[in-house]
Amino acid sequence: MSNTGKSIMIVGVGGQGTLLASRVLGSAMLSQGYDVKVSEVHGMSQRGGSVVTYVRYGSCVHSPMIQNGEADIILAFEQLEAARALPCLKKDGMLVVNTQEIDPMPVVTGAASYPQELIAKMKDQGAHILALDALKLAEEAGSSKAVNVVLIGAMAKYLDLDKQVWLDTIRTTVPKKFVELNEKAFELGYHAE
Repeated sequence: MSNTGKSIMIVGVGGQGTLLASRVLGSAMLSQGYDVKVSEVHGMSQRGGSVVTYVRYGSCVHSPMIQNGEADIILAFEQLEAARALPCLKKDGMLVVNTQEIDPMPVVTGAASYPQELIAKMKDQGAHILALDALKLAEEAGSSKAVNVVLIGAMAKYLDLDKQVWLDTIRTTVPKKFVELNEKAFELGYHAE
């Protein structure tokens, strides 16, 4: 890793576990001696609204905020949230996106329709994308609630930390009774293509 570190945006909707994902990411980086700054921006997170978390780490980080064109990685829990965050991705950045679609309120009420072919459209804009069905993998691990850890696993291979650091961080971050399930979820995400 360079001295400038990395900037990561985690985007999703309330209730998807984005905050746990940012906690795991921040804790993993802190355990390796990095300076870490995390800023959580909640929309209407209690009601399924947009949730954005900024995580920046490096030898010395002054602010957690990430502007357009500054994110090395965007970890997106949902396609529409990925599309909204895309302007923040660096030209050579990586977008790790869950293929799940969660209808926002205008779609639920019938005032709008969910945009089609979002992943293809983002690829057409030049984005480097790893798209995976994290919900299916989480269910395979044992719980649909493990989507966040599946996505952390998928993102982990793009960061300069040994896999064991991630697994150790998961063990110390999630409740003991869910450790095995989350380790499996991480491995499934880590090996997703």
